[in-house]
Amino acid sequence: MAGSHPYFNLPDFTQPSPPSTPSSLPSQQRCRPSNATKGLLVALLGGGLPAGFVGPFSRMAYQASHLPSLELLICRCLFHLPIALLLKLHRDPLLGPPDVRGRACLHALLNVLSIGCAYSAVQVVPAGNAATVRKGSSTVCSALLALCLESQGLSGYDWCGLLGSTLGLIIIVGPGLGTLQEGTTGLYTALGYVLAFLSGLALSLGLLVYRSLDFPSCLPTVAFLFGLVGLAGSVPGLFVLQTPVLPNDLLSWSCVGAVGILALVSFVCVSYAVTKAHPALVCAVLHSEVVVALMLQYYVLYENVAPSDIMGAGVVLGSIAIITAQNLSCEREGQGVE
Repeated sequence: MAGSHPYFNLPDFTQPSPPSTPSSLPSQQRCRPSNATKGLLVALLGGGLPAGFVGPFSRMAYQASHLPSLELLICRCLFHLPIALLLKLHRDPLLGPPDVRGRACLHALLNVLSIGCAYSAVQVVPAGNAATVRKGSSTVCSALLALCLESQGLSGYDWCGLLGSTLGLIIIVGPGLGTLQEGTTGLYTALGYVLAFLSGLALSLGLLVYRSLDFPSCLPTVAFLFGLVGLAGSVPGLFVLQTPVLPNDLLSWSCVGAVGILALVSFVCVSYAVTKAHPALVCAVLHSEVVVALMLQYYVLYENVAPSDIMGAGVVLGSIAIITAQNLSCEREGQGVE
């Protein structure tokens, strides 16, 4: 390996060489994002930000026409079904290869449960608080599951960002949990927070299952299966547990369409990101959804945002910056050392 490095084509520093300046290095060597950073950026811009609109839009649809959560889930699943055309175009099996079909269906089921619990929670608690509990539980559970089942460790900076983002979520939701009302209203509010927690738990399990899938058409297959499994479970459940509603106003239909499109974009981006970065870090970056939801909660839904919400949102954003910057700086350090 005399003369150059096999990956970065750097000079052999064991041999005498004339001094060089950083400006003489190609730009891709001076700052080359790692796969983890690429995954985190995709999770931030394509996963967290669009998902932040889903909760408030779901609440707007419920307030406008009392649209049941399962009906909203059905509408969202319909946006996933056209992906079957893409699979057919590439002549891939719709349900995936036979040897991984069970895990693919399990992933779809976990995601359907996660989304169903999230939509139910956002109808009884503020959208920002529901997103906070969901993302907090998904982050903690992802870190524990990956550590126990996959033996994947995190660096000190990653743990710092992870704990900081979780602290920000506690700052946001803590005061609200301490002032639950007694009686029926308080019971429904507590149930909403429980559903949000279960939604995060199911999300973390789904991400872990997705990381175990490895076949060429994995992403479109799981996206299609989400729609198929969601319809199979939501349609009977809607008529048994809830009352179907046909919205007759433009606002409700606009919110339903926006939820379907934004949620599909978020689903695809998160599924891609979790193959590039640690699932706990992906969930931590997805805390940006909470910040967006709080902004919409205040400016669009005209619901109060406490000072603790603003403080917690700032802590979350700072933690996301630490996680992303640390992964980028590691790539630069590795190039410099090697």
